[in-house]
Amino acid sequence: MTVVLKKENGEVLLENLKEAQGFMGRFKGLMGKTSLPDNEGLRITPCNSIHCFFMRMNIDVLFLDENLCVVHTIFDMKPWRISKVIRGAKSVVEAESGVFQGKVKVGDCLSIGT
Repeated sequence: MTVVLKKENGEVLLENLKEAQGFMGRFKGLMGKTSLPDNEGLRITPCNSIHCFFMRMNIDVLFLDENLCVVHTIFDMKPWRISKVIRGAKSVVEAESGVFQGKVKVGDCLSIGT
């Protein structure tokens, strides 16, 4: 089943949102990836801080609260960086750099569905 990430206005941000499964899935995230297929991203729950150790690409990151509203963004995060702990964040969505920039801002509320 394909999971889609949308803005409240119906604009599709990602057509294929994967969910990191278990501790190891959350820990590994996108490590080792050099790119992602178009319109694909990764959701990590629970999560309020990320690292980009062993990553081989820059990413855009959305930090979401329990209502899937954006509480913080990082655009073009480079490998070998660590984010600060984001108060109120319950999950993150990671995608290839450029996917969210100019399309999403703090305060936007998103939906996840099929």
